Amino acid sequence: MSHQTHQTHQSHQSHQSHQAQQTRRSAVWALLVTGVAGFMAALDNLVVTTALPAIREDLGGALDDLEWTVSAYTLTFACLLMFGAALGDRFGRRRLFIAGLTVFTGASAAAALAPGIGSLIAARAVQGVGAAVMMPLTLTLLTAAVPAAKRGTVYGIWGAVNGLAVASGPLIGGSLTEHVSWHWIFWLNVPLGLIALPFARLRLAESYGAGARLDIPGTLLASGGLFGIVYGLVRGPSDGWTDAVVLTALSAGGALLVAFTVYGSRAVNPMLPMRLFRSRAFSGINAASLLMFVGMFGSIFLLSQYMQGVLGYSPTDAGLRMLPWTGMPMLVAPLAGFLSDRVGGRPVVAAGLLLQAAGLGYLACVVTAHATYAAQLPALVLSGAGMALYFAPAASLVMASVRPHEQGIASGANNALREVGGALGIAVMSSIFSAYGGYTSPRSFVDGLRPALITGAAVVALAALAALAALAIPSRPTGPKPLPDDAPAPALETMPG
Repeated sequence: MSHQTHQTHQSHQSHQSHQAQQTRRSAVWALLVTGVAGFMAALDNLVVTTALPAIREDLGGALDDLEWTVSAYTLTFACLLMFGAALGDRFGRRRLFIAGLTVFTGASAAAALAPGIGSLIAARAVQGVGAAVMMPLTLTLLTAAVPAAKRGTVYGIWGAVNGLAVASGPLIGGSLTEHVSWHWIFWLNVPLGLIALPFARLRLAESYGAGARLDIPGTLLASGGLFGIVYGLVRGPSDGWTDAVVLTALSAGGALLVAFTVYGSRAVNPMLPMRLFRSRAFSGINAASLLMFVGMFGSIFLLSQYMQGVLGYSPTDAGLRMLPWTGMPMLVAPLAGFLSDRVGGRPVVAAGLLLQAAGLGYLACVVTAHATYAAQLPALVLSGAGMALYFAPAASLVMASVRPHEQGIASGANNALREVGGALGIAVMSSIFSAYGGYTSPRSFVDGLRPALITGAAVVALAALAALAALAIPSRPTGPKPLPDDAPAPALETMPG
């Protein structure tokens, strides 16, 4: 009898060991597949910036066309982000993740093969659609595959991979543009996607979410409103602010966004419940995020062209020289996390935004047609340190501003607003650039760049004030408390997209 008991115990231990190995393998595969997908989506936010002069030389196009090569991606990504997550919850996260990855990979190939600037912009918009479906599902798939005790470590690795993609975006884009061609910033995604697709099908487990919201009216209102605003801002400098099309786009976009706000306050299950904004904490961190990305994205868009077109750096050299800004979060994030634990997230976020504003203001003072890199370096370091101090506690502030069952919606909204901020920043700061300068000479470029950077600094400083004022007295929104079983997995914050 004791012999049989011993055999049974050994068999049970062997079964447990086999299950543990299976769980570890599933977690590793999930991290690899979702990490590759997240890297691709995050990389494409900034990888285009250092390739813009080469794209302009090869395909032609004016400033507004260059704006759309970036904004077409960020805008569709922002508008469909929460809808993509809801589709995955409703119809299967693995199934929709594979669909999004397929669309993103195919659109990357289309962008690489684009014969003109119009087809490139269209391909970039489709890329954004794929990313919007794929990106929010990476975390939920990873959460389902990883034991709760290991999730903190795995989330950290996933976040670091995304941070690396953002930091290396300008450098990778510049290196490929200089040593191969700008087409390869898009071709790079194709083998990565083709390798990840079969492993996603074979190694990821299917899962579904409870209470998924498919808010088609809200998605259409938000998408139409944002497109109208951005289109009007992009076309205004070239067509004139009194042009009928520009005025129609701005007014129609504004009206649709007002309608989206009214709809979100009255609908039963809206994509973004407006009651969340009754919380001063939630309103404050989202206002700060939106304004921060307006200043940051618009500045990077213009500075990458300044370094190449005015200072004469190669695309690779320009990417390397942007690293003190884009790469600083990788170094400063641990310190920022430590500080937020000691003094709280609000003062760290505000300090980060003020540093970012100081960096942009400093750049506005030192940019000339012959500025040395040494003169610019302190400003880039200040901006990078400020970005890191903002990112580290921002996610926890968003999560703390709402009830646990609302964290998935809150995080998705924050990510979407940041992408919107990026698109608006490029449109607004390019409009200011066009009003005061242009591409005709180095002096003309600097004449336009300086007021744009001053505007960016002012906007980010306003973000700091919004964070300080609105987060001073945290409050939670009102609303019914559902059962804990309904709680969705919170979406992980990414840098910057």
